[in-house]
Amino acid sequence: MKNILIVFTGGTIGSVTAENTIKTSGDAPFTLLEMFRQRYKNQQQIQFTAIQPLQILSENLAPPAWKILIEAIEAESIGLYDGIIITHGTDTLAFTAAACSFYFNAANLPILLVSSNYPLENPRANGLENFICAIEFILQINQPGVFVPYRNPQQPTQLHKGSRLASSLQLSGDFFSVQGKSYLQYEDEQFLTLNAAPLSSPKYQLKADFSKRILLIKPYPGLDYSSFDLSKIDVVLHDLYHSGTACSSVQWGENLSLLAFIRRCREQDTPIYLAPAIKSANAYETTRALLDEGAEMIWNMSLESAYAKLLLAYANFKDEREIQAFLKDDIAGEHI
Repeated sequence: MKNILIVFTGGTIGSVTAENTIKTSGDAPFTLLEMFRQRYKNQQQIQFTAIQPLQILSENLAPPAWKILIEAIEAESIGLYDGIIITHGTDTLAFTAAACSFYFNAANLPILLVSSNYPLENPRANGLENFICAIEFILQINQPGVFVPYRNPQQPTQLHKGSRLASSLQLSGDFFSVQGKSYLQYEDEQFLTLNAAPLSSPKYQLKADFSKRILLIKPYPGLDYSSFDLSKIDVVLHDLYHSGTACSSVQWGENLSLLAFIRRCREQDTPIYLAPAIKSANAYETTRALLDEGAEMIWNMSLESAYAKLLLAYANFKDEREIQAFLKDDIAGEHI
């Protein structure tokens, strides 16, 4: 008998459709369990304990919700369980998966985040299949870590490492690991090895605290940096285009140049980090200019993981050397 803790948080998997509106419902978690009992042939092998610390659509989530989620899990004495399943919405799934990956980096049991692309009553919904994959991972593999099972339409279910899951594609509900490299594939009730290399990582015991003063900026043509007030933040994380670049030219005015903004950050003692980018011998001249000006690159990590890791780093550590060591250590398989 496997003891599994289910943590319901809302999201589409915890929603129903009424009057053309999708909204969370207190009945949806029971719907998931009832559908599972009707579909799953080995249900007698599993004992569920269910809690619901949150009932929100994930687009309404903010880092304080992660603290509520973490504290609710830890209050349940997780050593009593063989695995934990967290139901979650898709909009911020990759961010919560990253945050859980880092916080629970030393956990000795599998933690899986399960979502659905549609409410469960919709025949196109993948929530039940994702849930079954999570159950089978606990039964068959039972490897410690944070993972996300997800089936894209007309594809086998993929199991993603939580620290490598990217946000879904635009105008789509499809999810992929960074560089398209899933951890495992689940098909015909079996797991196929894809990129499941064993990990030997340093472990950190962290507080469930996330900095409230980190600004995430996403680049686009015409981004005006003069609109940002640095007096209200401690750290900047700047997203990059796919080639690891952002505008370093002052041709259209200094207010549109990241290079000038980095200079302003340096003058006001505000660290600025860049991500994502793959470290290689060659780099665009724009990237080199940004680094030469004083920006710090978070190499070989998704934007979602870089953001969650920074939030934890600046809330848990005061010493700059400790912060840098935490950011550079591969503690949850986040480095590609």
